[in-house]
Amino acid sequence: MTTLRQLNYLVALSQELHFRRAAERMRVTQPTLSAQIQQLERHLDARLVERGTSRVTLTPLGREIADRARRIVADVQDIVDLAASSQHGFDGTIRLGVPPTLGPYLLPHIVSDLHTKYPRLKLYVREGKPAELQEELHTGAFDLVISPLPIHHSEFEVERLFREPLQLAVADDHPLAKKAKIERSDLLGQHVLAIEKGHQLHEQVSQLCDDLNAVLLRDYEGTSLDTIRLMAGMGVGVTFLPALYVRSEIASRRGLTVLEIGVPNLYRQIGLAWRKRSVHATMFKEVAELIRTTAEDRLPEITVIR
Repeated sequence: MTTLRQLNYLVALSQELHFRRAAERMRVTQPTLSAQIQQLERHLDARLVERGTSRVTLTPLGREIADRARRIVADVQDIVDLAASSQHGFDGTIRLGVPPTLGPYLLPHIVSDLHTKYPRLKLYVREGKPAELQEELHTGAFDLVISPLPIHHSEFEVERLFREPLQLAVADDHPLAKKAKIERSDLLGQHVLAIEKGHQLHEQVSQLCDDLNAVLLRDYEGTSLDTIRLMAGMGVGVTFLPALYVRSEIASRRGLTVLEIGVPNLYRQIGLAWRKRSVHATMFKEVAELIRTTAEDRLPEITVIR
């Protein structure tokens, strides 16, 4: 018979399109995942996966079944959450997804308040690119996601939290480092470093370069904000960094100068998202307000949205 485990494996394979990565996501060995997919195909008497040398592709039927499996897996998780909620209220574990460009610089400021408000609540946190986080929220792998906006999904509830400025960082010996304030004209033709594709921050900086007639260094995209900071400090180019990262990683370091920019609306918006049918929706609204309140008290760089 078809099992929930097999459907979980098919969903993971449809997302990764690679047996090893899908197995790692499900925390099983590759032979185990492959065998379960084959059993599912035999039970359904249908081919779901086209196996290649380095990449797999789902058949049209496989894609349709994987889409339906996502909904089944998410519904089962909601049933588990409902049962836990009925017994323990806001106890248990909440699975939170955050992008690496935000989580390490925001969560340390809110975790203590969250623990104080919900002392029996456990928070499981995992990082990922925004598109991946939203996909896993949809499938039930996460209960809650903090992410740059926009978040477009008809089955998600989204609460806007705050606006986070982007700040210009240049090497201490860069010609712009001596200016009191950077104008649009100063950025004309500047070489700009950005994080790799898959992050909304990449798309935002790319659009900003187009608007300012700056040059995005596509051959030098960083895998993290830290690599961008290091390259900027070595004079490879200038970069736009989120204010919470600057506060955490640059304020007390030498090598980079952070400058005020005379460009309006230079910020990213951050939101909190969960599935509309979640049994914890009331709690998640409270979490959103807790984040806003904490930000107002401790993070003057950002602007809370209510």
